[in-house]
Amino acid sequence: MPGHDLRLTRNAFGRLVLVTSDGRSHEGVVPVRAFPISAPGDSIALVGSDGHELAWIEQLSDLRPEIRALLEEELASRDFVPEIRRLRSVSSFATPSTWEVETDRGETAFVLKGEEDIRRLGRSGLLIADRHGIQFLIRDLGALDHASRRLLDRFL
Repeated sequence: MPGHDLRLTRNAFGRLVLVTSDGRSHEGVVPVRAFPISAPGDSIALVGSDGHELAWIEQLSDLRPEIRALLEEELASRDFVPEIRRLRSVSSFATPSTWEVETDRGETAFVLKGEEDIRRLGRSGLLIADRHGIQFLIRDLGALDHASRRLLDRFL
């Protein structure tokens, strides 16, 4: 289903409803990004409550503004990956350790269980999982300040 033909609304219960080209209505549709970190605005599947893909969207920018806004709102509520902007301190260079960080969503602290919870993403990105499974993103190591990089280097 091409993006400009997409018929998507939100019902009174706050659930997304997709009407497919055959006229069938699917309630509780969930958008799923194929590449949430490297290409968040591309390759998005609309998945029905049974887990089957109902529609594919190449790019969010191809959609009508009202449909794009609905999907962006839904994706924002599902994708909680704060981006670390600065490391303020770490409690220890051995794990587990408590990290105090500044993110794009404010200041927070989390516990890193082990160094294996730090994964490289491409050449310059990192994904750090805290002890509760919350993922923190460092999009570009080179963009961190010197003190943050020095702290982080002890774990890499």
